[in-house]
Amino acid sequence: MRFYADENFPLAVVIGLRRLGHDVLTVFEDGRANKAVSDEKVLARSATLDRVLLTINRRDFIRLHNAGKEHSGMILCTFDIDFESQAGRIHEACEGVENLKQKVVRVNRPSRI
Repeated sequence: MRFYADENFPLAVVIGLRRLGHDVLTVFEDGRANKAVSDEKVLARSATLDRVLLTINRRDFIRLHNAGKEHSGMILCTFDIDFESQAGRIHEACEGVENLKQKVVRVNRPSRI
């Protein structure tokens, strides 16, 4: 799958997703990091590039989704220090999915009891 990782998304998860065969472009690699780019513009950029957005900034992006903003899909994650496992859960959530346009997928950290 083709992803666009927002500025706060963990690089270690990006690397894990690449190892699993995904095409991941980061906001930094796209030359848009450290420029106070709004969430709305990040979402629009991911749509322009036809990439599914990866973020741990769940609240703001679900608000944009609920407001009807066009997007190529969103993967909304909770922060998990086990980056490799998080990459695996994202991979599993997208396995066999052809198109996430206007869809939201939640990938949460497992409960630790």
